[in-house]
Amino acid sequence: MTDTLPPCPKCQSQYAYEDRSMLICPECGHEWDPKADPSDEDTLVIKDSNGNPLSEGDKITLIKDLKVKGTSTTLKVGTKAVVKRLVEGDHDLDCKVDGAGNMMLKSEFVKKA
Repeated sequence: MTDTLPPCPKCQSQYAYEDRSMLICPECGHEWDPKADPSDEDTLVIKDSNGNPLSEGDKITLIKDLKVKGTSTTLKVGTKAVVKRLVEGDHDLDCKVDGAGNMMLKSEFVKKA
């Protein structure tokens, strides 16, 4: 085979393979159409409780007391954190919380600081 496939647009893996009209990355599981415009890809947009878009590196503040599952610890209103990355799912923020370490939070319980 003389033609080469483009790298994965999400993780830049060189091991993408074809499956019918789609390309698939075996490392991150991303699927994309090689004929589609790359700017058409949906980007993950997560908003805080006030509707402000959040991004990696943003400083956030808790707007509600939150119990930490599996411990007797409670994170109080006003606790500050930094967003390390945005993820899909129920708990959509991977954060470093002051005094509590790394944990996942729901964006509905935070506001941009």
